[in-house]
Amino acid sequence: MVDFNWPDNARCAVMLTCDFDAESLWYSEDASAHRKPSILSQGAYGPKRGIYKLLDVFRDFEIPASFYVPGSTVENHTAAIEAVLKEGHEVGHHGHMHVWIDPEDPAKEIEEMDQGLAALKRCVGVVPKGYRAPAATSSDRTIQLVHDRGFLYNSGMLDDYVPYRHKLEDGTDGPIELPFHWQLDDSALSLYIIQEQSTILTNDHIFQVWKEEFDALYEWGGLVNFTLHPQISGRPARNMLLRRIVSYMREQQDVWFATGTQIAEAFAAGMAHPAK
Repeated sequence: MVDFNWPDNARCAVMLTCDFDAESLWYSEDASAHRKPSILSQGAYGPKRGIYKLLDVFRDFEIPASFYVPGSTVENHTAAIEAVLKEGHEVGHHGHMHVWIDPEDPAKEIEEMDQGLAALKRCVGVVPKGYRAPAATSSDRTIQLVHDRGFLYNSGMLDDYVPYRHKLEDGTDGPIELPFHWQLDDSALSLYIIQEQSTILTNDHIFQVWKEEFDALYEWGGLVNFTLHPQISGRPARNMLLRRIVSYMREQQDVWFATGTQIAEAFAAGMAHPAK
């Protein structure tokens, strides 16, 4: 049974997103990272090589993508963000220094959001429509802040597999939610952190995880929300894996590949809606 109706009678929607953290991921977790060039280099691979390998994939398959960018990334790697925009992809908001939201520190959450917004506007002229918090963290203020800053949608909740609209505390409509899940996040399967000695999985293993989740969402008519990272899926073998899964999804003729904004706008217009 299909639980959701998509534009043009598509069976499901595929949203290829990229969290372009660059070095901010490492700075936010290690106060001494600036003294550890080899640690930072894992993030530096993203703007140096990885982002362009991802753009190659999207160009070759002629599909749009959504890039969620911390303010520090756009400040330090402006040319890479300009390359994303030149290809016609969406640029959204992903904090400023990739600092995880702490419900006990409301001032820091506001600072991170506003600094990121200012950097996107100042450096590349982008007023983003989509917000994704670093590491999908949140507080009881986050959705209200997303609404107050004028975002069309949020993408950070895991409580559904189709879009829905948030309700604010006063009962009025809030932003649209485009939920995701860690099963389609490359960092959950491929991010190697030496302090934790995480397992490095084969492409076949990850492909099977992604294929099974796509097949189920295709059957249910859901939103297939991939979360990729240039420093991971821009690496040689993982980039081949991305090509493999995109090719598999493209074999289905009734799949809608869209940006977060396109999906949220379709939902807002009633063109994407729960099945009757």
